[in-house]
Amino acid sequence: MRAVRYHQYGGVETLVVEQVPDPHPGPGEIRIRVAAAGVNPVDWKVRSGAVHEMLPVELPAIPGRDAVGVVDEIGEGAQGVGVGDRVFGLGGVTGATAELAVLSAWAPAPGTWSVEEAAGAGLASVTALGGLKALGPLRGRTLLIEGAAGGVGSAAVEITVAQGATVIGTARERNHEFLASLGAVPTTYGTGLAERLAALAPDGVDIVLDTAASGSLADLVAIAGDPARVATIADHANAQRLGVHPANAENDSALLAEAGELGRQGRYTPRIERSYPLERIAEAHAYAERGHTRGKIVVRI
Repeated sequence: MRAVRYHQYGGVETLVVEQVPDPHPGPGEIRIRVAAAGVNPVDWKVRSGAVHEMLPVELPAIPGRDAVGVVDEIGEGAQGVGVGDRVFGLGGVTGATAELAVLSAWAPAPGTWSVEEAAGAGLASVTALGGLKALGPLRGRTLLIEGAAGGVGSAAVEITVAQGATVIGTARERNHEFLASLGAVPTTYGTGLAERLAALAPDGVDIVLDTAASGSLADLVAIAGDPARVATIADHANAQRLGVHPANAENDSALLAEAGELGRQGRYTPRIERSYPLERIAEAHAYAERGHTRGKIVVRI
């Protein structure tokens, strides 16, 4: 099969498209013929070697964790799925940006989503849902999302609005119209946030989800009034120090199914800023590294 690989840690110049052996699913896994794969911050961080102590990989490695495609091989014990089913889901830390990928968590891809939207849904939705579930019931509450315009943040906005909460989202001013289109009340992050929130939510903010790791976690705890009312998917070191809920991206088929059902209902649509062909993978990673993506970046296989 054709796949993107890097043979050593480094910059985008290490990414090459080449022929590699086909993977096969193990027990409880499936293999899909990939239509498109997501590009996530973890992909370039792993590729660069920046997180090799925490997330070591065997080189050469294929970047990518989430993808959409049609099932073509089923591992022993994998239940509720058949060859020919169109699914989106998650594999390991690496392996998705290829013609064939093995998934350990998956759900049916809604017909309401395009190929690109389904490719961008997996990691963003399970990460958002993991952080939101740490905060308890959402209906009738006011949630502040720090970094609301990114892949996880924008997913969290739509999922939260669908569950009956009021959402205030922080982002650069150029993304305010985008946040409003998702159903959030936009505001700017940084100095003076507490004062801006007092005007936007006179009764206060009930809960907070941090997706940005911008160094603001202590301020977000002060705004919420209690670290138990704050979750972060991005700043685990300070979460432990401050007593905030840390949330990780789990390969959880139930969370993927929950996101897919919201998609079928038209209440959650992954937002895709840029889509690249496989041969332009280096451009996709370079754009992701800039850190100001609105929604998701995907690669078409």
